[in-house]
Amino acid sequence: MLDIDEMGQDEIRELLHKVGYGHLGFIHEGKPYVMPMHYYLEDSDIYLFTTVGMKTHDMDADPDICLQVEEIHSPEHWRSAIVMGRAKHITEQPEIDRVMALVKQRDATLSPAINRTWTDSWGRAEVISIYRIEQGEMSGRTTDGVSSR
Repeated sequence: MLDIDEMGQDEIRELLHKVGYGHLGFIHEGKPYVMPMHYYLEDSDIYLFTTVGMKTHDMDADPDICLQVEEIHSPEHWRSAIVMGRAKHITEQPEIDRVMALVKQRDATLSPAINRTWTDSWGRAEVISIYRIEQGEMSGRTTDGVSSR
């Protein structure tokens, strides 16, 4: 049996900073829905950079979200963190520009997945949306493979 320990807030932030991707949970048509998602951490702010589509529609309708991030070395050596919060759609151009600079600085090759079958009313296949997670609560667990039993 493994000993599973609580992570402190600094350990959780370090994990969030290191990993950069996780699983975003939100409500879709009244039911929980989870999908993989890159995120960008700046100080204690977490930003989601994506294209307009199902998840943006759902987050605008119900902004309560959950972001789960993990680092797994083996079944006995892992860390996992959960951020519960609200997704706030960023609409002010100065903040959009600042976050886009952060995204490009972190990894210029990363971009949201583009749904090839979807276009907006102007015929564009790629419409970018940025959200900031306004945090409510962070928790984390870790194990190093050592059992006290």
